[in-house]
Amino acid sequence: MKTYTVTAKRWARGWELHIDGVGVTQSHGLTDAEEMARDYIEMMEDESGMFEVDIKPEIGDGLDAAARNALRAVQEAEQAQKAAATQIREVVGKLKGAGLTGADVAAYLKVSPQRVSQLAPNKQATVPKARQVVSGKNPATPKSKSKANRQVSA
Repeated sequence: MKTYTVTAKRWARGWELHIDGVGVTQSHGLTDAEEMARDYIEMMEDESGMFEVDIKPEIGDGLDAAARNALRAVQEAEQAQKAAATQIREVVGKLKGAGLTGADVAAYLKVSPQRVSQLAPNKQATVPKARQVVSGKNPATPKSKSKANRQVSA
């Protein structure tokens, strides 16, 4: 599938869309840049819509590099958080395996006991409990009748 690269440059009335090998069109905002570029490409290239459009905004004044750096930092932070979560789960499992109670692990790691429960590896597979049916009665039926029920049924 063909991909058209569109360089979007800010100007007073919106964005100039420089489409490689095709030409230039405009859009009011970045949100409608792809649609405007697609319409222009279809008109100028007699394309049927079976193509990709890659919008590359350019702001200038160092903001493009700043935005790329910020996005990279966010991605790195997400990766670091995933690695930290894996490490803490492993440590909790090892501490529990060494015989520490959940409360001791929580105190040692300075987290809540609930957090330790969330992080601890589950040794038992959860098996759903079977519904108990006693002498054909629905288990949801209360065992004792209220005063109102006794008066009505008497």
